[in-house]
Amino acid sequence: MPATIASVAAAPPPTRDGQTQPRPCRFCGAELRTVMCDLGMSPLSNSYVPFARVNDAEKFYPLKVWVCDRCFLAQLDEFETPDALFSSYLYFSSFSTSWVEHARRYCEMMIARFGLGAKSHVVEIASNDGYLLQHFKARGIPVLGIEPAANIAKAAWEQKQIPSLVKFFGVATARELVAEGKSADLLLGNNVLAHVPNLEDFVGGLKIALKPDGVMTLEFPHLLRLIEENQFDTIYHEHFSYLSFIAVLKIFARHGLTLFDVEQIPTHGGSLRIFGRHTESGSPSMVVSERVEALRQKEIDFGLTRMETYEAFGAKVRATKRKLLRFLIDANEQGKSVVCYGAAAKGVTLVNYCGVRDDLVDYVVDKSPYKQNHFMPGVRLPIYGPERIFETRPDYVLILPWNLKAEISGQLAAIREWGGQFVVPIPEVKVL
Repeated sequence: MPATIASVAAAPPPTRDGQTQPRPCRFCGAELRTVMCDLGMSPLSNSYVPFARVNDAEKFYPLKVWVCDRCFLAQLDEFETPDALFSSYLYFSSFSTSWVEHARRYCEMMIARFGLGAKSHVVEIASNDGYLLQHFKARGIPVLGIEPAANIAKAAWEQKQIPSLVKFFGVATARELVAEGKSADLLLGNNVLAHVPNLEDFVGGLKIALKPDGVMTLEFPHLLRLIEENQFDTIYHEHFSYLSFIAVLKIFARHGLTLFDVEQIPTHGGSLRIFGRHTESGSPSMVVSERVEALRQKEIDFGLTRMETYEAFGAKVRATKRKLLRFLIDANEQGKSVVCYGAAAKGVTLVNYCGVRDDLVDYVVDKSPYKQNHFMPGVRLPIYGPERIFETRPDYVLILPWNLKAEISGQLAAIREWGGQFVVPIPEVKVL
């Protein structure tokens, strides 16, 4: 298939000896010297190719994670602008029933803990299709979504009547909210902090948009769990940063924001939910919890302030690639058929890094009609609706969004009628 390797100005050019020029950390500016893992060249994870454009070329970019030895922020180079990555998006949160339920439980907890009501204002950054704000709205609490993908913001309004501002969030947008009297009592963002190339602008905007006694929460995949559980497939170009609590404490403190509580939650293979306030806020409901220091110390004990912890990760990644290919090759030689479930971003990273093409896997299925009748980027595996599994009756279903394995295996439990089995690739290749 035709493909092009992009030459992007954002990446430092090579020197005469083939080495790249120094990269500055996107937070503290220190020179980046440590590579956590190198997943080679990969397409953008949401650049699905319509069947009708099978012969179109694709761009591939380096997928290499660097770690700053000063502030411990793990990060990718920036190859594409947020506008190119997120202005039109094919991920709709409401297609995951477990994620919608997670959002509902969060809303109930926040209402109870902080006494939110009809006079409160809840603002969500990267609000997607209204999967979360719908629960606050149902309780009579005023809401506003900020969502840069116009197609998804439109769905939020048309399907759930969630008012959505089609913008990227940062200092400028925050000032607009304040000027319009739309500051937040609760300011939240789920799985957005990692997607931000300009952390200074984003966190600076949080400081501005939050009311004096307001609370903010953000959820993001936990770097400790990524390393501990070998979750390399959560690395893709839309994730500019891979966040430890140690790094996040530094980032928010610079902007006068105190993290007063933190929860370790199971979503996306292990995430953090951080609770923040203005440092100068004296609200008695926001006293710093013992969990803050406990988690900071846990990360230190794990080794997140030692570069050798990061350097050892690459060997685990390469071993998992060999194990997955060995399983797929053996299945093929035994005459077994394999298909994939879930054209998620993590799946795009996995199949491209491991080189999984249609000689090893027949096709991919996904519940989202926005991804069906497209090819997976790079490897060009075709994507169909889930019903195709029951038409072709494969021997194995490889669950690419392994963090949803319980939900998916429950939905497809009938494959056991013909002896079909589920397989997950992370943290180890395993037949369920």
